[in-house]
Amino acid sequence: MKNIVILISGGGSNMAAIVRASQQQDWAKRHNARVAAVISNKADAKGLVFASDNGIATEVLDHKQFDSREAFDAQLAQVIDRHAPDLVVLAGFMRILTPGFVSHYAGRMVNIHPSLLPAFTGLHTHQRAIDAGCKFAGVTVHHVTAELDVGPILDQAVVPVLPGDTAEALAARVLVQEHIIYPRAVLNLIKD
Repeated sequence: MKNIVILISGGGSNMAAIVRASQQQDWAKRHNARVAAVISNKADAKGLVFASDNGIATEVLDHKQFDSREAFDAQLAQVIDRHAPDLVVLAGFMRILTPGFVSHYAGRMVNIHPSLLPAFTGLHTHQRAIDAGCKFAGVTVHHVTAELDVGPILDQAVVPVLPGDTAEALAARVLVQEHIIYPRAVLNLIKD
């Protein structure tokens, strides 16, 4: 069985979209793959409840309990590796990862970013797209590399920027596309 481990920090809507797709499309039977665990750096992450309710193992590793990013990432890798991951999926995991951690999962860690990369890496992507006068925005699924938001692109979706858009309105339209393309990109990576 190919194990997918998903990392979250909050509500986990992208994680939930992946779990639902895996159930509806029967990834276990059709592709010998499953979401094996959901791990959060925050004990109050709402996504942990969804994962647990769906029979998925959950774990919490509070980054505030560690003196350094490196120490947290080293322990996080041990927690993830207990689930023998074939793929590590970042789904709203709000941590900058150390180069050593990224290297450990090279080629088997993916992220979703709410812009059409390479445009607008980092935070506040929707407002930045509006401020720049973009006619289109979107979302990108990419392999994770040591440099933030620049790994090889796996999938993208385009969303129009409408007259009078707010960052919140644009984010809501982008999120709809996130829930479509992230499960699709994950499936393409774990298919036989």
